[in-house]
Amino acid sequence: MKKLWGGAFSESTADLVDRFGQSIKTDLQFWQEDVIGSVAHARMLGETGIISKEEAQILIDGLEKIHEAGPEALEIDVEDVHTAIEYRLRELVGDVAGKLHTARSRNDQVATAARLMLHNELLIVLDQIKDFQRVILAQAIEHKSALMPGYTHQQHAQPITLGFHLMAHFWALQRHGHRAEELFGLANYSPLGAAALAGTSFPIDRHMTSAELGFTAPIPNALDATSDRSFIMDALHVCALIMIDLSRVSQELVLWSGREFGFVKLHDSVTTGSSIMPQKRNPDMAELIRGRTGRVIANWVTLATVMKGLPIGYNRDTQEDKPPLFDSLRKVKDSLKLVQLMLETCEWQLDVMAKSTHGDFSTATDIADYLAANGMPFREAHEVVGKVVIGCNERGIVLEDLNAAILAEIDADIPVGVLSVIQPVDSVNSTS
Repeated sequence: MKKLWGGAFSESTADLVDRFGQSIKTDLQFWQEDVIGSVAHARMLGETGIISKEEAQILIDGLEKIHEAGPEALEIDVEDVHTAIEYRLRELVGDVAGKLHTARSRNDQVATAARLMLHNELLIVLDQIKDFQRVILAQAIEHKSALMPGYTHQQHAQPITLGFHLMAHFWALQRHGHRAEELFGLANYSPLGAAALAGTSFPIDRHMTSAELGFTAPIPNALDATSDRSFIMDALHVCALIMIDLSRVSQELVLWSGREFGFVKLHDSVTTGSSIMPQKRNPDMAELIRGRTGRVIANWVTLATVMKGLPIGYNRDTQEDKPPLFDSLRKVKDSLKLVQLMLETCEWQLDVMAKSTHGDFSTATDIADYLAANGMPFREAHEVVGKVVIGCNERGIVLEDLNAAILAEIDADIPVGVLSVIQPVDSVNSTS
């Protein structure tokens, strides 16, 4: 296996050591960012006179050829993606390729590539969040008057509308988008030029490479620049929070598409069948999102556990930062698309939703609020409405069946005006 080191070693490492330490299969996912970072570094070396401008241009031309050819042209029997790119560059431009690593270490190189990759991925996630929000907003507007039960403790609580319910998910996504934007800014600092841990004696221009790569500024402390992985932990945390909310949407779709609820019918394109029961329409994608949320949460815990005992400075342990990051980002992007597709193609059973609000006593709070608004202390109103509920149960009726005569039988002191708030539609219309 090809490596970028070994000059001071008299014997080769064991095959198991090579295989255990190899990261090329993971690293290839940010090959492009590594090339881009190398182009900026080569240009800076030429501009500062550390190497000649002619040599810098040769390196840049070679790196651009690597970029055009794509990862398929890279050697994979190597230690990592940095090795793969440098060996390919040597094949293209000769020995001058060895000058690319001047004033640079793999420590600052990998940290730079990881930050660039995260920036690109965050932009994709942000676009997907906005696309999903557009779908939710359109459906919320369409169904702003569609009655359904509102739940607490998974029991009918107060009447709401489907539009109102959907907008709760909209605002959850809004927070996730804000977190992703904040993370974009927080991670937007350049480690390049920090070298292994203590900077370099070469007269590099860190501000030049930082600006070319779109960073806000170089990270002030080289030791911090090469050891920090908090930006990846932040990304894993954002991914976990997004998946938690997508899992909650998925849970609702699983429950509501069942016969017991019947609130929604999921499209054939996002459901699967059974190998033995022909009638089944399984919400497998919603279930998988719900299940894979656990893995995304675990990815954050994985890196937190890796980092918690590390001394400051680069440690090989941090090679374990990228597999959970890539995995979480992939799952988040796929899950955002899938939940959006499920909502775009579903059929809301609006009549079933509205009918389920009848007879559930969910306007009891409205009666209590009416009494309180007319001078009765709310705690007293709460007790009075409790007697009304008991009175309805004793008569085998529901709140919507109340009339002035029955109300007087239950409690003659209750004003007849409460009858104006007992219908679920009245409750929804009265909410501010």
